Amino acid sequence: MRKRLSSLIAAALLASPIGVAQAGEPGLVRTDSGPVRGTVLADHQLYQGIPYAAPPVGELRWRSPQPVTPWTTPRDATKPGSACAQAAGAGQPSSNEDCLYLNVTTPSRHGRKPVMVYLHGGGNSYLSGDGFNPRRLAVQGDVVVVTMNFRLGFFGFFGHPDLPDSGAYGIEDQQAALKWVQRNATVFGGDPRNVTVFGESGGAFDVCAHVTSPRSRGLFQKAIAQSGGCSTTWGANGVIHGKPAGAPWIAKPAAEAEAVALSAQLGCSDVACLRALPPTAFTAIDRGETPVVTGNSVLPVSPVDAVRSGRFNRVPLIWGNTRDEGRLTSATVPEPFDYRGLLEQGFGQEKAAEIIAEYPVSAYGNARLAYGAVLTDSVWACNQLADDRLLSRFTPTYGYEFADRTAPVGWFKDFFPEGFPGGAAHSFELSYFFDIPTFDLNPAQQQLASTMIRDWTTFARTGKPGWSRYSRGNVQEYSLGHVGQINALTRHNCSFWNSIG
Repeated sequence: MRKRLSSLIAAALLASPIGVAQAGEPGLVRTDSGPVRGTVLADHQLYQGIPYAAPPVGELRWRSPQPVTPWTTPRDATKPGSACAQAAGAGQPSSNEDCLYLNVTTPSRHGRKPVMVYLHGGGNSYLSGDGFNPRRLAVQGDVVVVTMNFRLGFFGFFGHPDLPDSGAYGIEDQQAALKWVQRNATVFGGDPRNVTVFGESGGAFDVCAHVTSPRSRGLFQKAIAQSGGCSTTWGANGVIHGKPAGAPWIAKPAAEAEAVALSAQLGCSDVACLRALPPTAFTAIDRGETPVVTGNSVLPVSPVDAVRSGRFNRVPLIWGNTRDEGRLTSATVPEPFDYRGLLEQGFGQEKAAEIIAEYPVSAYGNARLAYGAVLTDSVWACNQLADDRLLSRFTPTYGYEFADRTAPVGWFKDFFPEGFPGGAAHSFELSYFFDIPTFDLNPAQQQLASTMIRDWTTFARTGKPGWSRYSRGNVQEYSLGHVGQINALTRHNCSFWNSIG
């Protein structure tokens, strides 16, 4: 009887959202790999730099994530792990491959809470999970939030013919982190049976990957894709100026051909030679966005085909974008600004003439704004709405549009020419969910942020965000002057884009 009572007490301590803090050790939590000691603050607790897989270095480069080596002494969890190896394109260069760490933010209030797992943006090439502080999301929404690092660029999405089943290691990392959440959510106060995966931009593409990956089935119960979906494609210069046409996905044969060409460029004829190269050999090559390889066990079919056929993980979805997505790209085009030339490069000469007639400079005030509208509609909004239509045939789907055109520009200010308004550009909604340095919200924007946090976390809790399901272009708009339904198909001229193909 005494032994049974001791087991019950131990189980109760491990199930507490503050681990063994009740035993006099604040911030100490016992994960399945070992104890971690985080930071205890007034309204939340923060645990950073927790390894969820072994360092993918040496012979583990381009292998599926492996289990961590357990530890017994409390691990310092008061600072994040290193950003994954990446080129300098987003201003955060790193050559560290030992990077598979995650962070947990949990409210101090007790109770079993929904878990929201965030996949950061950066086109699967840049950034890290610790750049997005989810304190407001966790505390206001009363949810546990997990952010993570995962392999990027050539390290995470390298589809070489001598690497069987390759090309989606970054997605496998995310799946390993989601499995970690299943095993450990309870000790942080989370409910492993109520997990929402959400992401923005490249992270939104990864959300689509999980929605369509058979190996992600059961690892989450809801999903949110912000500014990036399964159907997204772009022409030359469409996402990053100076980069070729592309999509979030690349078929295995094309990926293998690219990998063989890269090997030759680096002076290697086999994978052993490539594994022996320092990470800087790869980070010196800035490829822009990195597509996820399909045709492997992670993504047996293209996500576009999966959503068209209904062969995906049918969970409730929020799927949407910002009103002025394309302005971020348009802002980076150098002078002299050649509107017609850009359209011809991106769409071809014949279509360029049709687009100019539909998007005349006179209707927007200047060519840069006109081009931003073209990219917003053709690359982002109408493709996202195509996803909404396809997905809504099989599962509850909720569309939205972030439309605060006064949103803070923050550290993006260096991208925007003087006098060119950012509007509700790509990624500008992130400061409404996360505390990000230099993105300061005024009182009205703080209220809008609270509304969005309420809806996102209500969805995480119940599967319903508080507005109607997607139907015929109707989505929920979030702006300072209006929170309610608008027709995004009309706003973004999707009938035109569907007509020209």
